[in-house]
Amino acid sequence: MDREVNRDQNQAREGSPWKGLGVIIAKEMADHLTSARMRILEILIVLTAAGTGYAALQNISGFGNQDEFLFLKLFTSAREPLPAFAGFMGFLVPLVAIALAFDAINGEFNRRTLSRILSQPIYRDALLLGKFLGAFGTLALVLAAIWLLIFGIGLLGLGVPPTAQEVSRSFLFLLTTIIYGGFWMALGMLFSVLFRQTATAALGSIAVWLFFTAFWEILANLAAQSLLPIQHGFLEELMARARLELVLSRISPNTLFVEATVALLSPAVRSLGLILPFELQGAILGAPLPVGQSLLMIWPHLSGLFAATILLFALAYIAFQRKEIRV
Repeated sequence: MDREVNRDQNQAREGSPWKGLGVIIAKEMADHLTSARMRILEILIVLTAAGTGYAALQNISGFGNQDEFLFLKLFTSAREPLPAFAGFMGFLVPLVAIALAFDAINGEFNRRTLSRILSQPIYRDALLLGKFLGAFGTLALVLAAIWLLIFGIGLLGLGVPPTAQEVSRSFLFLLTTIIYGGFWMALGMLFSVLFRQTATAALGSIAVWLFFTAFWEILANLAAQSLLPIQHGFLEELMARARLELVLSRISPNTLFVEATVALLSPAVRSLGLILPFELQGAILGAPLPVGQSLLMIWPHLSGLFAATILLFALAYIAFQRKEIRV
């Protein structure tokens, strides 16, 4: 393995390690967009997005055209049994991202094609990054199409054009969703490098997703109770525990995405933390925040998701560089 790594390093010195990156990205996007798996996911997403958009139109039909931010209500308004579009995306995007990445590397191992690819003037750096960017570009393209679909439904159903603030906020929501999907894609890519079997990589990625979706809030609550027990029932003790629980819950990418979505799609939200009533004195309650202020409020959330994505990809890169490719 050491001789193989040294050989790759010597090849990289002779030429650019990113040689062939564009070819890999184009091939990966073509493979994803034409695969049967992606077509099934696209049909599922489009049908559900159309259903949630139609249900939102029915739910907000009584507001009238004079109500503010009608287009944003298309993303946040729900009607039983369908959830809101934003909540639906928070549930489905991780699954789509994992489905695009869990067999990126181990699939090449199992097909015995990885050594053939790397025997060409294509280096490990370009291969791994190209596979990630190809899957990431596919996800971004699909999400952008769904975003345009919701806007089309709104234009036809509401009969009024969106305001500049609605367009900017919904576009920032699209970017946040893409970054959120990138985190789960990097996780799937890491497991694809670590595990030789594709089923193991898929189950491991889904297990992490279920852990953060279903169990992390419970664990954060139990950890806050254990670390800061209430002894005298003072307000300071209650606030300290609540703040600790909030900090622990924000370790989960799901919590970061939900809070960022709330701040972007609900302009009246002025804070994502704990605020006492006396701290709101002098504030104009209910007045919408400018887009820049909402973006400033969620900037730590976006930075956290982006940093976690880079960390996972770096771990996958290190593991892939040290991996034996001969089969």
